[in-house]
Amino acid sequence: MSLSEILCNLITVFIVVLFLRAVLSWFPVRPGSGLATANRVLTDLTEWALAPLRRIVPTVGMIDLSFLVLVFALFLIQGVIC
Repeated sequence: MSLSEILCNLITVFIVVLFLRAVLSWFPVRPGSGLATANRVLTDLTEWALAPLRRIVPTVGMIDLSFLVLVFALFLIQGVIC
């Protein structure tokens, strides 16, 4: 397996994790539930990439556009590498 294939797979996994976090954010999460644990894990896995973008990308109403910017950038990077 080449380095580009590994990077492509890692980017794909990260995009899936981002989408899981986005979908999970639509549901109410009670502390101590399995969803709370999943939410914490997904947040820990993705916040390092989203937090810097939130300082740059403005929100539109209640919509956080940093997610869309990150996913778009990841698709562009994946298109170049893969």
